[in-house]
Amino acid sequence: MRVPTGARRTALAGGTALVLTLALAPTAGADTPRSPGNRGSLVLIGGGLKADNSQVYGEIIQRAGGATARIGVITASSVPASQDPHAGDPAKCSNSECNGAYYAGLFEQHGAADAEWIPIDLDHIANADSDDVVRQVNSMTGFFFGGGDQYRYVTTLLHGSAHTDSKVLAAIRAKLARGAVVSGSSAGAQIAAGADMVTGGDSYEGLRDGSSPGYFDDPARLGYLPEGGFGFLRSGLIDTHTGAYGREGRALRLAADTGHDRVYALEENTALVVEDPGTPHERIRVLGPRGVAILDLRQARTGRGESGWSLTGAVYSYLTDGDRYDPNRWRHLPAAGKRPVIPTAASPVPANTDVFYSAANPAGVPYSFLNTARALAASAAQRTTKATSFESGPRFSVTLSKQSGFTAWTSDGSTAHTVTGLRIAVAPE
Repeated sequence: MRVPTGARRTALAGGTALVLTLALAPTAGADTPRSPGNRGSLVLIGGGLKADNSQVYGEIIQRAGGATARIGVITASSVPASQDPHAGDPAKCSNSECNGAYYAGLFEQHGAADAEWIPIDLDHIANADSDDVVRQVNSMTGFFFGGGDQYRYVTTLLHGSAHTDSKVLAAIRAKLARGAVVSGSSAGAQIAAGADMVTGGDSYEGLRDGSSPGYFDDPARLGYLPEGGFGFLRSGLIDTHTGAYGREGRALRLAADTGHDRVYALEENTALVVEDPGTPHERIRVLGPRGVAILDLRQARTGRGESGWSLTGAVYSYLTDGDRYDPNRWRHLPAAGKRPVIPTAASPVPANTDVFYSAANPAGVPYSFLNTARALAASAAQRTTKATSFESGPRFSVTLSKQSGFTAWTSDGSTAHTVTGLRIAVAPE
């Protein structure tokens, strides 16, 4: 079987983009339970979850009961077997059922007592309201949502434009409220979002043109679903594949356009672990080899001049393995063993003329924004640096500044692994 992966520049990994003018739907109906908080936990991965990531798989399994864990795997965001030309070939298939088997096998390899595919997809939408499937869900101690096209989760589990809980989603929501773990990768993390869930788009086009409600055939167009996803995590917007696809710009623009003051920008193969989501005790930890960017827009201001849109006053922080975050108090706590960075680099911060890793630049470098932030953090010579977009017309500049509140920590004495409080301004040139 082919390992489920996300395409570099599709709006929705693994799926066909849809235009939604119809369904920017009514508010969730009265029959949709929306608990004020949950006793359970979330493990949200920014995509690209590797089969050998024992840290993340182990965390999910441990939270689901360890050796007695029973994991329900939901892959309704994948194409169904009827749309997979390789459905009959286990070596090539990439549909909901074979992707479900793939993840179920991995959870068992990593130590779960049992892992089962929950048989819901575009070929089996009715199963989302099946009492038999609800019983299967209720026998599980944890859940994993795979990647693909997040609107397929809306179609199958939220009754599409009605945006009301199916019986299965209501059962999962109730399990989370009672202490279960809910996890997901890529689209499976994105669907945990509340209002204004991102549906696609690239940074440059987002900064230039702004965001629009809907799903679009143009994968570069910045879109969002006002009614959002499942609403498991509401303390900030969620974005995925952030540094790998250069999505920092689109995350800033969408948050500013929709009035959100925080974004969790998740990196690949790394998890945001959320305890007690939606409660006054919500708390967060980063787990894995990369990190999570947290964008703070509480003091951000936008403008529009002849050349285009601009943003000042945003704050960028990047947390890595073991770092903790209190979303209710907006506090970062570096992991034990990390120590403050003592800037020693005397050379200038390297020039960066593709800060958002443009798909149009064959020489582009992923994690470009992060690389510049870390270089500035380690610099003894500079407190401010400027990077630019690859595209012009207009070209956007990103100014990064070490001001009051900036800190950085290291694990090895030289690299600024964790960076907090870096001021960000975006402007057209």
